[in-house]
Amino acid sequence: MSDQATYELPEKLKNLIPYAPLEGIFNIRLDANESFLSPPPELLSEFAQAICSIDFNRYPDPYCTELCEAFAGFFSVAPSHVVAGNGSDELIGLIVSWFTNPGDVMVTVTPDFSMYAFYAQPCGVHHIALDKDAFSLEFEADRLIKTAQENNARLVMFSNPCNPTSLCASQDAVRRVVEALPGCLVVVDEAYMDFAGGSLLSETGKYRNMIVLKTFSKAFGMAAIRLGFAVAHPTLAIALKAAKSPYNVNSMTQAVGRVLLSHPDYIKSCIEDIRQSRDELHDRLCALASVKDDIQGVWNTQANFVLLQLSNAQKTAGQMAACGVAVRNIGDYLRISAGGPPENRAVIRLLDEILH
Repeated sequence: MSDQATYELPEKLKNLIPYAPLEGIFNIRLDANESFLSPPPELLSEFAQAICSIDFNRYPDPYCTELCEAFAGFFSVAPSHVVAGNGSDELIGLIVSWFTNPGDVMVTVTPDFSMYAFYAQPCGVHHIALDKDAFSLEFEADRLIKTAQENNARLVMFSNPCNPTSLCASQDAVRRVVEALPGCLVVVDEAYMDFAGGSLLSETGKYRNMIVLKTFSKAFGMAAIRLGFAVAHPTLAIALKAAKSPYNVNSMTQAVGRVLLSHPDYIKSCIEDIRQSRDELHDRLCALASVKDDIQGVWNTQANFVLLQLSNAQKTAGQMAACGVAVRNIGDYLRISAGGPPENRAVIRLLDEILH
């Protein structure tokens, strides 16, 4: 046995570290952009009834037919444009792995959602991350187009509104990217668009090179069930269905998703409550910035969080964690999810104590 070679991990796995959320005991968690609203008892009862009707000995519907029809009805798109996934993360991974070949160029912007780059690693894709303007952090369509054209990119991917900047590019800017790159697949991750307005979902039938992603983890407040959607021209939707595993969305998630989509008024009220909380948090942080030199900027927000630039962001995040409040530290910034009114007030009080 000693003469046999010892198995070694592939190079691409050797330095990979498992994802670890912020550890500790926290009274307030505002680090993951989750909704602070949990479904009311009457809705939970409907979820339970739907789950109890499942034939647990049978595989789920491989195409999530009823769920996709419910999603299409809610967002006024054609059901043939909709593909369900085990969270939008699964769909991002499918797109990067199946819509590129080794050596193809993928262009993203930075800062942006880290999973785009993560899924490029094992695929042999040449990933180019275009730095945003360090001062404004704004989406620059012309620079993105130029970079993609000069490098013959096959895939462009970005979030809109952006995570973590919270800024939203205009519909015209996104259209310009899609139309300027007809030979390139443009993926627009609209995880936070429900808080902003300006979605391109209704235009997916117009473009054969655009996929729009949606998630149930933010505005819909259902992070626990891991549900996401891709919306695209039927040519792309069929290709995604062919690329995914057969039973990728479990029956319980499908059942809960269908029930939730049958309550549009509840969903819309949740979105409005989160927007109001976000705006209140933003305004309180702006007021605090006027008296605290440590705060170097508070970004206008079109998501469910606020981005705060600090002279000592990492230290501040650690001090907040020690006090039982979790926020996300990203370089010189803190990303603070909108919480309920008591949580927002607690964050402001704590920052007032910590900062100078």
